[in-house]
Parts: sequence; C-alpha cells; structure tokens
Amino acid sequence: MKEKTITLRFLAEPVNVNFGGKVHGGSVMKWIDQAGYACAANWCGGYAVTVYVGGIRFFKPMLIGYLVELRARLIHTGNSSMHISVDVFSKSPQADEWTRNTHCVIIFVSIDEAGKPTAVPVYTPDTEEDIQMQKYAIHLMELRKGIESEMEAFMK
Repeated sequence: MKEKTITLRFLAEPVNVNFGGKVHGGSVMKWIDQAGYACAANWCGGYAVTVYVGGIRFFKPMLIGYLVELRARLIHTGNSSMHISVDVFSKSPQADEWTRNTHCVIIFVSIDEAGKPTAVPVYTPDTEEDIQMQKYAIHLMELRKGIESEMEAFMK
C-alpha cells in the first residue's frame, strides 16, 4: 500500500545560514521540494517533477543547530498530478515542543521515461482531517485559476 505521508528529520547546519544568522529561506524551500518529491514519488511509484509551489508562508525563523522536521502529505490527486502539503517545524534538540516555521502546497506531476505525464493512483481521503485537506487543495486550485489569468498579461 502506498503511503500518503513522509517525515524527514535532520539538523540545520551552518552551511544553511543566511546573512541574518538564521536558516536561509532558500534552504528551507529546497528541503520542502525534497520532502514533497519523496512523498509524490512514493505515491506514484515512479519519477515526479515539481510543477507548482504555491503560497509558501514563513511564520518564524529557524536557528542553525536546531532539529528540523518536514511533514509532507498527499492531499489530492488529479490524473497525473499530486498535491502535497508540506509543513516545516523546528526545535532545539533539547526542547520538547516543535515550532511551526513554514507551510506550502506543492504540485508534482508523475512522468514516464519519455517525459510524458502518466496516471497516478487515485487518492481517497479516509479521515475528516484528510477530507478537509482535500477541500483545501481544491479551493487553492480554484484560486490559482484567477491568479494564472492575471499573470498571463505579464508573461507575453
């Protein structure tokens, strides 16, 4: 059975520092993409590419030396697409409580060896929380339609 979630944990290292002495936002975005990919590739059983990263929100800075946890979960599937919610948490290795630092939704598309989109297993939510997260993904899809039409004028 395919897993709908994946958790990654590691320490934020000095190579991830920004000019303000905290973890660089670009490093966090890379980790988000990696966690999302691992979740999507597991679900589709093959290779997947990032096609959209939306609404990334940085709530609180993260410190170097902190334990970082990325929680990626499948929240919706299309024909070849997978919507993955990723939340990033951190804490001092000595602390008990996690701080939520970042949230976003990433869309991946499963592709075959020729680079063509390929079908993914259908995701069916099985808890009330899963149902609400799928509704969230569908709502974001509707919002993106308006954003994409606005952007078209500037992408010519």
